[in-house]
Amino acid sequence: MINQKTHDFIVVIPARYDSTRLPGKPLAIIDDKPMVQWVYERGVASGASKVIVATDDQRVFDAVKAFGGEVCMTAKSHESGTERLAEVLNIYGFEDDTVVVNVQGDEPMIPSVNIQQLAANLIKLKDQNVGMATLSESICSYNELINPNVVKVVTNKDGLALTFSRSALPYDRDQFTKQAADINLDFPYQRHIGIYAYTAGFIKDYISWPTSQLEQIESLEQLRVLWQGKSIHVDLAIEPPPAGVDTPEDLEQVRRLVASLKQQ
Repeated sequence: MINQKTHDFIVVIPARYDSTRLPGKPLAIIDDKPMVQWVYERGVASGASKVIVATDDQRVFDAVKAFGGEVCMTAKSHESGTERLAEVLNIYGFEDDTVVVNVQGDEPMIPSVNIQQLAANLIKLKDQNVGMATLSESICSYNELINPNVVKVVTNKDGLALTFSRSALPYDRDQFTKQAADINLDFPYQRHIGIYAYTAGFIKDYISWPTSQLEQIESLEQLRVLWQGKSIHVDLAIEPPPAGVDTPEDLEQVRRLVASLKQQ
């Protein structure tokens, strides 16, 4: 377990109401609590010095206030959670070296130890001119590897990201010509886990950069960082999290998981 007292960081939870596939997602009820409350409580359990929900909707704002959480109203015009996070940092006036962990509002089961791990990693790397860090987990099946909804990441020997893609990377020329049942995943393929830590100053730089064609093609905002020649550190998650909630089916799966955990 990481010593929480030695790591000063904040958590910001972007929670947009108008999700395309699951409208009102932050307020979806899981075992008598809205999803955003589950995420908020994970942030608090991580030992963060402050946890803030960033929303664009009065209903989410009121729900967070109702359970005693801290919430910041932001503009509806933001195109990404990172842009929403940047507005929060501007409103609060955090110093540039403040470590900020961006926990998506649709990750109700994110292990708090992962949040701690990510913050601790970036704190150690700040002196090495690394302003952004994230996590990954192993891919164990070919079907997962070729699933475009599973984002893959490839790193160098120092754990710095070479690229992210929805395609199977690296492409094994010899293996992938076989039938799926015969493929042996010898390479340690990695699935990217969509949780990030940054310094506040890095986020200010990020939102000043234009989107790149690579980012637009893959629909992966982290590729903007690599396009600019900046580094992203990737570490294997201490505790791989369950899948987040993107669809009504995902929501039902999380509800079943919570119900099963209560019965244990």
